[in-house]
Amino acid sequence: KKGCATGIMAIHPLTGKEVPVWAANFVLMDYGTGAVMSVPGHDQRDYEFAKKYNLDITQVIEPEQGFDKACDLTVEAFTEKGVLVNSGDFNGQSFDTAFEAISSALEKMGKGSVTTNYRLRDWGVSRQRYWGTPVPVVYVDGEAKPAEDFPIELPYDVVFDGANSPIKNNPDFEQTTWRGQPAIRETDTFDTFMESSWYFARYCTPHYDEGMLEPVEANYWLPVDQYIGGIEHATMHLMYARFFHKALRDEGLVESSEPFTNLLCQGMVLAETWYKMNGSTRVWVSPDDVEPTKDDQGKIISGVQKSTGDALVYGGIAKMSKSKMNGKDPQAAIDEYGADTVRLFSMFAAPPEQTLEWTESGVQGSKKFLERLWRAVHQYVEQSDGSELNVASLNDAEKALRRKTHETIDGVTADFGERKTFNTAIAKVMELINTVNRFEGSSAVVREALETAVLVLSPIAPHICQELWLQLGHDDLVIDAQWPVLDKSALVKDTLLYVVQVNGKVRAKLEVSASIAKEDLEAMALADERVLSFTEGKTIRKVIVVPNKLVSIVAN
Repeated sequence: KKGCATGIMAIHPLTGKEVPVWAANFVLMDYGTGAVMSVPGHDQRDYEFAKKYNLDITQVIEPEQGFDKACDLTVEAFTEKGVLVNSGDFNGQSFDTAFEAISSALEKMGKGSVTTNYRLRDWGVSRQRYWGTPVPVVYVDGEAKPAEDFPIELPYDVVFDGANSPIKNNPDFEQTTWRGQPAIRETDTFDTFMESSWYFARYCTPHYDEGMLEPVEANYWLPVDQYIGGIEHATMHLMYARFFHKALRDEGLVESSEPFTNLLCQGMVLAETWYKMNGSTRVWVSPDDVEPTKDDQGKIISGVQKSTGDALVYGGIAKMSKSKMNGKDPQAAIDEYGADTVRLFSMFAAPPEQTLEWTESGVQGSKKFLERLWRAVHQYVEQSDGSELNVASLNDAEKALRRKTHETIDGVTADFGERKTFNTAIAKVMELINTVNRFEGSSAVVREALETAVLVLSPIAPHICQELWLQLGHDDLVIDAQWPVLDKSALVKDTLLYVVQVNGKVRAKLEVSASIAKEDLEAMALADERVLSFTEGKTIRKVIVVPNKLVSIVAN
């Protein structure tokens, strides 16, 4: 991320404070107005930009009570919806309440209003090709008429010459009649988005041949519970699907007004790009044919084409594409590392809705983790005495490992079922295996931890997990095994670690008794010498306690 200060100052419409205006390379001119309000405390891109250029990072959102993630702006932006802090009259309001209140305040000031923007593009529905749905139009003396003999199949006795559609200038297909008059059939076919705008509904009634849909069957399944697609479809296919679905509703074929209940837009896959110059033309080269040169910090500075010895220019990271020659065939990685490793890397490298950067080191890292899991299971099997888990007799170390196991179950279950953040689910399992590897002994709590890891990883790495499941003494398929059950009693701690923030910045960490009263915790936080150095001489405006996690002090 790159940027520069413009020297211009904007006035915040609600606070009246000056805000510096910067130009940045990650703000899109064609998105909205081309200018955005940067919130580095709560947007990761803005956070990284602010860190790079030493800009102020102010916390204005804190986790809701009971949320399992603290806000630590020394590490990363807090991007979840929560409760407002450091926000004047809007302090303490939830996201939805604050949205309405701030919008209303801006409207009353004449400084803004709520609107909905549709990034819809015009749709050119016809294609000059053979494959596709025929367009239901015929021409009589050059005048377009609606075809009456539909549905019609495309002819099979065609010859593809690689230049034009084989149904162009095909008399057997083109020549027809319309109400007794000679007519010429349209030989363009529909864009594939025409079919994909309602295919999900047709899947619900695949054997019905008297119309588009059989309403009873269609309405049993529709709307779609979870739709997953690329972000490039959001302004075209998904909009068209909504139009189609509303038309189906108006015709009485479906009851729902929207085709999809939930949408997950998966990110693009990125990879390195390299090119050499041929006159004024860039000739792109596959990264597999490049020997890169890096500086002392590991940053790529140049490269040489392996096959020719030509000097190359590093073009940075970009979306995989044929034109830039930077596509990566996963089969090569599967052949070298195995399908489980490639699946794990793909899920771990980024949240599903964000871009994924394909790196060889990342694939190798996923392989090393699976090897650690393999060794941990086999070491347990070799050393285990077969003892059964007795929760009542656990020592402190065993309680700590079992707590980690059930924290993992709790977190991974939410990551899979609610948040769809598979990368954080894998990270939690990695932390659990690290905890197992530090544990001394082969107690039954180790078995519980390893079985948990194998079970929750099995949807992502099914082959190795099935083998490890058998090694752990089971004789069934891991895919048929019950998902681990959370034991909430295992999560109870004798002591708790609280992060103490002053005006949004972490200033201290306190380990306290789990039974400490709220008033005593506040007093302890305010009396801490690390906190006093930032509150001395100031008025304490508010102290907010997020149970089991955070003490947030607002002072000025």
